[in-house]
Amino acid sequence: MDKSVSAAALGGTAAPSLSDRLIGAGCALLAVVIWGGWIVSTRHAVHGHLPPATVGWLRFVVPAVVLAPAWIRIGLWPKRNFLPFLLCFIGAGAFFFLDVANAMRFVPAADVGPLLPGTMPLIVAAISVLVFRERLGTARAIGFAAIALGVVTLGGRGLLYPGDGAWRGHALLLVGASMWACYTLAFRRTGMKATETVGLVGLWSTAVLTPYGLPGVVDAVASGYGREVLFQLVVQGLLSGVVALVAFGIAIERLGSSRAAAFTGLVPALAALIAVPALGEHPDMAAIIGVTATGVGVVLASGAFSGRR
Repeated sequence: MDKSVSAAALGGTAAPSLSDRLIGAGCALLAVVIWGGWIVSTRHAVHGHLPPATVGWLRFVVPAVVLAPAWIRIGLWPKRNFLPFLLCFIGAGAFFFLDVANAMRFVPAADVGPLLPGTMPLIVAAISVLVFRERLGTARAIGFAAIALGVVTLGGRGLLYPGDGAWRGHALLLVGASMWACYTLAFRRTGMKATETVGLVGLWSTAVLTPYGLPGVVDAVASGYGREVLFQLVVQGLLSGVVALVAFGIAIERLGSSRAAAFTGLVPALAALIAVPALGEHPDMAAIIGVTATGVGVVLASGAFSGRR
């Protein structure tokens, strides 16, 4: 393993090499694009014929099966660093998914981007500075401030006019962002590979959700919604459950927790851009400011212009 990665894994602050930055950035961007589609598909599913527990079961059963060769080497739970793994399970497993899926029952998809992946890098940065004494540097600090501006600009309208019950969804999304931040910070401290952690989280999440989610799958197929179940199985299970999480895990290994987390600030901007061709929704001035601020903030906060120390 690269020395910069090893130092970071042991709690050091060495800047990643150029090759690590390129690989980490590519994996982070891949995960971000998938998560942009995940928000839309989950919102559609929980308002359609699939309850949150059923969508969650489809989300985790695929990584549990596909990554079985990886987690079998570890066993049913890690023999070392159990607490970091427990935080990963809580932060990215069944409980995280149920929290976010239920939030989407109260708020539109436009609110999800700013309040979930948009606020997560800010929480990671705050914990990194306050708990782990990480020094962000001027450029990265400005970047996180720009992300905050983009989040407030994109999500402010939904918060000012929450509608009936929307405040519940907003609160659940902020809880979900905090849970995902814990996953991001705990991931490297498990000492496991990305495939091992993702597979083991999928295994236990499937075990938790099976009594509630599997009957919903059977009912949906029996009612003629088999195509929707298959679509969610691919989007939730394969793309979001395996490809995105493994890619994001590699990004954390290569870039570090706060740098990798910064890329998730792109999700609100991507959602706004994708909405133009997909939904015919053209962004207003507030959206343009939010997209620009978030994009610039991600570039700075990711450490793209940080010098090696």
